[in-house]
Amino acid sequence: MKNKSLSFQIWLVFSGILLAISILLIILFPTTLRDFFTKEIYKSIENEQRVLTEFGNPDSSVSDPDVSLHDRSVEHIILPEQRSFFFYSGDLPTNFITYTQKLASEQTTISKRYSEDINGNRLFYVIRKLSVNGESSYLLSYTWDSYRQTLVFTLFRQLMLVMIIVFLLSWIPAIWLAKYLSKPLITLEKHVKNISEQEWHEEINVNRKDEIGKLAETIEKMRQHLVRKDAAQQTLLQNISHDLKTPVMVIRGYTQSVKDGIYPKGDLLKSMDVIEEEAERLEKKIKDLLYLTKLDFLSSRNPTQQEFQLDSLVLDKVERLKWMRSDLNWNVNIEKLQIAGDKEQWGKLIENLLENALRYAKSTIDVTIKNKEMESAPVIRIWNDGPPIDEAILDKLFEPFQKGQQGEFGLGLSIVKQIALLHKAEVSASNELDGAAFYVQF
Repeated sequence: MKNKSLSFQIWLVFSGILLAISILLIILFPTTLRDFFTKEIYKSIENEQRVLTEFGNPDSSVSDPDVSLHDRSVEHIILPEQRSFFFYSGDLPTNFITYTQKLASEQTTISKRYSEDINGNRLFYVIRKLSVNGESSYLLSYTWDSYRQTLVFTLFRQLMLVMIIVFLLSWIPAIWLAKYLSKPLITLEKHVKNISEQEWHEEINVNRKDEIGKLAETIEKMRQHLVRKDAAQQTLLQNISHDLKTPVMVIRGYTQSVKDGIYPKGDLLKSMDVIEEEAERLEKKIKDLLYLTKLDFLSSRNPTQQEFQLDSLVLDKVERLKWMRSDLNWNVNIEKLQIAGDKEQWGKLIENLLENALRYAKSTIDVTIKNKEMESAPVIRIWNDGPPIDEAILDKLFEPFQKGQQGEFGLGLSIVKQIALLHKAEVSASNELDGAAFYVQF
C-alpha cells in the first residue's frame, strides 16, 4: 500500500475502518439483540407471575376473573409436583408437562428460567414453586417466541441499510480529507523538486499550523539557507577570482619585465623580492581556502576529541608570532585551561586571531584567558589598540572574504568561526577601550 498515492491510502484506511465496524456489527448486533429480547421476555414472564401470585388467589382458582394479567401473551398453568395424573388440554405436549414436573421436583430455587424447542418453535418458560391447598405445586408460566426473531431480523435489516448508506456517503468526506491532506504535500513536493534543481527563489507558504505547516516552515528555512549559501558561494567565487588574480598579475608582470631586462623596482633583487612576496601572499590565500574547504567537510563529522592545555598552546603561539612585530607591547594574562578538541584546529584559530591583531595593533596587544569565574564559562580575549571596527561590518566580520578596515579581503576570521562552531564555541568581536577585542567563549 505504501507504493500507492497518499489520497488512495487515506481513502482505503477510512473505508477499511468502516468495513471493519460493519463486520463487527453484523457479528455482534444479532446476538446482542437476541440476548436483550430474551431477557425482556423472561422479565415479562416473571412480572406476570408476581401479579398472579401477589394479587391473584392460587389457593382458590387461577382462572379467577378478578385477576388481571398485564401481558396476554403469557400463559400460566398450576400443576402438582408429584401427582401422576392431571387434567390439561392446552397447546403444550403432555410429555413436556411431565418433563416440567421433573424439573420442578429437582429445582432448588423458588423460581428458575428455562427454554425449549417444541415442534420447531422456541418456548420460554419460568417454573415457580408454590403450595396449593397444602400440596407442593408449581406455577408454569410460558410464552412462545413469536416475535423475537422477526424483530431481530427487522432491526438487523434496518441497521444494514443504514450502514450501507453511511458507507456510501463516507466516500465523500474520505475523498475530501485525502485531497485536503495530500494537496499541501503535493505543493511541498513541487517546491522540493525545484530546490533540488536549484530553482529556489519561490517562497514556500502552505498557510497551515499543523505538522504539515511545520514541515513547510522547515523546508522554507532550508530554502532560505540555500539561497544565502548560494549567494555567499557566488560572492566567494567572485572574491576568490579577484583576490587571486591580483598577485598572479603582479607575478606575471614582474616576471615578463625581468625577462625583457626591465627591473620595476630598480634592480633585479628588489624586483624578485616583490615576486616572492606576491607568491607568498598567493600561497597563503590558497592554503586558507583549502583549509576552509577542509573545515566545511569536517563540519558533517565529529571533531577529534583530544585533551590538551589550551593555555600552553596560546603561549606557544604568542612566542612564535612576537618576532613579526618587535615594536609591540604584549600583555599576557592566562589562566590554566584544559579542553577537549582538535589541537591543530585550535592552534589555527589562535594563530589567525593573533595575526589579525598584529595587522592592526599600534603599540599593544592583550591576550587573556579567564577560567575561574564561577558565573560564566571560560573566555579567551585578544585585544589590540588598533582602529575600531566599522559598525557596518561588525556583524559580517566572520563571513568569507569580508573586506576589513584596510580594504583587504581574507579568510582568516571565517576559519576562526568555522573552527569554533565545530567545537560548540562562540566567537564575537566588539569595539572597546579605544581598540578592538575578539572573544572565544566556551
